[in-house]
Amino acid sequence: MADDTLLHDPDGGMPRLIEIMARLRDPETGCPWDIEQDFASIAPYTIEEAYEVADAIERGDWRDLRAELGDLLLQAVFHAQIARDKGLFNIEDVANAISDKMIARHPHVFGEENRDKSAEQQTRDWEAVKAAERAASGESGTLDGVALGLPALLRAVKLQKRAARVGFDWPETLHVLNKIREEVEELHEAAESGDQAHVEEEFGDLLFVMANLARHMKLCPETALRRANAKFTRRFARIEALLAEDGRRPEESDLAEMDALWNAAKAEEKL
Repeated sequence: MADDTLLHDPDGGMPRLIEIMARLRDPETGCPWDIEQDFASIAPYTIEEAYEVADAIERGDWRDLRAELGDLLLQAVFHAQIARDKGLFNIEDVANAISDKMIARHPHVFGEENRDKSAEQQTRDWEAVKAAERAASGESGTLDGVALGLPALLRAVKLQKRAARVGFDWPETLHVLNKIREEVEELHEAAESGDQAHVEEEFGDLLFVMANLARHMKLCPETALRRANAKFTRRFARIEALLAEDGRRPEESDLAEMDALWNAAKAEEKL
């Protein structure tokens, strides 16, 4: 019989979590759902958990952050256990690989290089090391290695950053703003044409340039949009609350009234 001491040790830490996942994936005694999973089926959960970490940080809920970091850590252990089951690698290999990478990318801390550098210089050095790593792995193109699975806005920014490193970039933010005006006009023309495929293409172009504007303004477009979503949710909830005071729901109102209530909610926030 297996020794369950570690499973029930509240201070078991990482070894306990690794043992739990190994038990869950045991083909004879594990959980049928966990056994059936593979890298692809788990990947969406991994992305979701990363966003829930970001959400907890955005809300400043540190108790929830601890829980969400645990959920994200579980995803890493889950993937590593799947890899171990397939004979590919294990969680120790994962930890060793990232440790090696961090040491290699910080020669000013772990090596002989001078630590007296600006943050900007350290960023340039970091990118130089990463470029060398990509070249060593056979990635020769400027845009090679930018993950396809990234959220589209974040991937757009990463692609633009890579292109900017080789000089393919607007020198000033004003040029990006002018490009946005151009793309808006092209989207307007596409909408008038009625060609939905063309509308989608031009809409994508506009979003891509908006991501570029965020980069030039040193903003994260995902963060900006997440905060806009939160603001919309908050103000619309206020509309519902104001209507509820009159015993009504949004569907019993109209656009003009809800727009006026929106402006009232907006004004309240500025008080």
